[in-house]
Amino acid sequence: MPKDAPPATRYTSAHWGVREVREDAGGVILHALADDPCPNAIGLDQLTPEVQSARVRRPAVRESWLRHGPGADPEKRGQERFVEVEWDQALDLVAAEIDRVRQAHGNGAIFGGSYGWSSAGRFHHAQSQVHRFLNAAGGYVAHRNSYSLGAATVILPHVLMNMHRLMECHTDWQTLAEDCELFVTFGGVPDKNAQISAGGVRRHHLPRALGVMRESGTEFVNIGPVADNLAPETEATWIPVRPNTDTAFMLALAYVLADEELLDRAFLASHCVGFPQFEAYLRGESDACPKTPDWAAEITGAPAETIRDLARRMASHRTTVNMSWSLQRADHGEQPCWMLVTLAAMLGQIGLPGGGLGIGYGAENLLGSRGRRLPGPTLSQGINEVSDFIPVARIADMLLTPGGQYTYDGTTRTYADIRLVYWAGGNPFHHHQDLTRLRRAWAKPETIVVNEQYWTATARHADIVLPATTALEREDIGYGTLEEHIVWMSRASEPLAEARDDYAIFSALSERLGVAQRFTEGLDAEGWLRRLYDESRQRMGGEGVDLPEFDAFRDQGLIELPPGNGTVMLEDFRRDPEAHPLETPSGRIEIFSDTIAAMGLPDCGGHPMWFAPREWLGAPEAQRWPLHMLSDQPKGKLHSQLDHGATSMATKLDGREPLWMNPADAEARGLAEGDVVMVHNDRGRCLAAAMPDARIMAGTVRMATGSWYHEVDGLEIAGNPNALTADRGASGLSQGAVAQSCLVEVVRFEETAPTPAPWSQPAFTSA
Repeated sequence: MPKDAPPATRYTSAHWGVREVREDAGGVILHALADDPCPNAIGLDQLTPEVQSARVRRPAVRESWLRHGPGADPEKRGQERFVEVEWDQALDLVAAEIDRVRQAHGNGAIFGGSYGWSSAGRFHHAQSQVHRFLNAAGGYVAHRNSYSLGAATVILPHVLMNMHRLMECHTDWQTLAEDCELFVTFGGVPDKNAQISAGGVRRHHLPRALGVMRESGTEFVNIGPVADNLAPETEATWIPVRPNTDTAFMLALAYVLADEELLDRAFLASHCVGFPQFEAYLRGESDACPKTPDWAAEITGAPAETIRDLARRMASHRTTVNMSWSLQRADHGEQPCWMLVTLAAMLGQIGLPGGGLGIGYGAENLLGSRGRRLPGPTLSQGINEVSDFIPVARIADMLLTPGGQYTYDGTTRTYADIRLVYWAGGNPFHHHQDLTRLRRAWAKPETIVVNEQYWTATARHADIVLPATTALEREDIGYGTLEEHIVWMSRASEPLAEARDDYAIFSALSERLGVAQRFTEGLDAEGWLRRLYDESRQRMGGEGVDLPEFDAFRDQGLIELPPGNGTVMLEDFRRDPEAHPLETPSGRIEIFSDTIAAMGLPDCGGHPMWFAPREWLGAPEAQRWPLHMLSDQPKGKLHSQLDHGATSMATKLDGREPLWMNPADAEARGLAEGDVVMVHNDRGRCLAAAMPDARIMAGTVRMATGSWYHEVDGLEIAGNPNALTADRGASGLSQGAVAQSCLVEVVRFEETAPTPAPWSQPAFTSA
């Protein structure tokens, strides 16, 4: 490059957007891409002193564990001081403990925790790194599925298709704008969720896409307890419905379609199995309870005539029915997924442009994208020699009841006896429910090791904390499914203090454990980046996409990948179900599943059904706890990442999460905007800031997840709703999370409210 040539633009990537990395006299500054139509500011302040102040700077060991060894005073986790130690000492301690546990108890006593969202980079991806390392060391007890999609991931392969494949084949936004006349969504299409994608976002689609649909004539109907989860530009009709009653509402729609012969019986016969069994249930022939609109009105709170009118409109228009992922994070969360598929099948528009279904439009940026599914770079996690696993949301059950049994997807399984937890990438004190119970469970293992960037509650509750670099402190390759880009993630900053890459940490540990060759294969980080890119380049070449050689890619920084030609979900299946069968046992849409029916589960039958949730406004407990609390995704961050960043803090009131509630509920409790309130039930107590809003129906309150857990004398003071949510499985089929099934009461907090400070450094002492 000539001396007077301007420096090439540098980039990095995060889940919430690709960023330009610029330098000026004040240091490195991050900028959203100029051609992103709907950029956000999340993470642009990552390098500021305010955000960096919460970083883990040096290896640290909990005082009792360091002095007395594994299992020492585990009930002090989260309260005790730490001792900062040299890297070699920390690595020796971790390696010795892994070796002790695997020699004394086997690798089946090690749990490898991670949640996959720590980086948009495909190599420095903590989940892949920790699992690859533990596999190299002999294996570990793993988790399956996710908190976001625990129920859907299990039910949908029986009924329609694998959930991850389904996400990638949603009908694209442009096709919907051209052909969809009526878009009916249960739980809205929240644009705050669509800010993100696991591999990073190139261009944010959703806000503009919904506006184009409305301009093209699409009508929107939003069904659920809140109205602000669908953009005002859609001019949507809001039908308030009590939380967790969507299945009953859908059953009543289906009843009208059947009763008035508005359904497509030919499609049900040619592309589905099991409709006669379901219709008998729908009409009340199997249980003496017809699922009429009047029946549903008593459950949902929606007028019966509103349900009838909507069913007729859906049958007379090209209609897409959609549900948000939040619906299945509830008691019996499998049922709304199954019922949505059944409702769409009855309309007979699956596989037609603008018709059919969506499960999660708005949940991530990729849903509805026209991007092509291309083989991006992927780090192999190796082979796990331990076959044991848990559904991800059952970690507290496992730790509290080793040897206990549970059912999962037709099998009966036994919880392992875990002695060592190794966590890298993720914050269970954000994701998990009933955090008081999790703290009890967290005291069971003999040792907890965490690679962490910030002093989160998970780090504070660990025995050994190893400081990890952030994505800005290393080089990587960013790639997201359907995101139409591959990006070289330049290092924007040197590692803070003594932070090391996860790969460097695990390389050093694998050397100590004698498995270095298996873990590293003789490659340093740059060697791996070259390999992963070259492998992806070769695979993409087979798809007709030519990428430059590695060095040219690194110099270029950001490469635009070719878009696809549009997608209509299940178009080939509709055209010829014999030539393009589904992956279900029958190859058809399974409205009745022989496989699930044969499991004999009391809480999940052979076809979609209404099961009353254990906690909802129709339960006897509602007399004592009269408000149904929803805990949705936050607007100013991803999960709990950068909770102390400027974008997140701007959504809080005095450092606390707002609690949105109907003005009538606020008035009945003498509450005004900004009042500090205590939200409570038998599981916990939590402080929040009252925020009356008419866009949330009476009897419902809502508090976003993601505040870092800060408990003082049994009171969570920062606004973490998982201090209150229930820790139980959605059903014996999936064991998914049920955060959205939660009853509470709200009262004014009359005492002086403690100031939340979960982002400060913990207490340290000398060795």
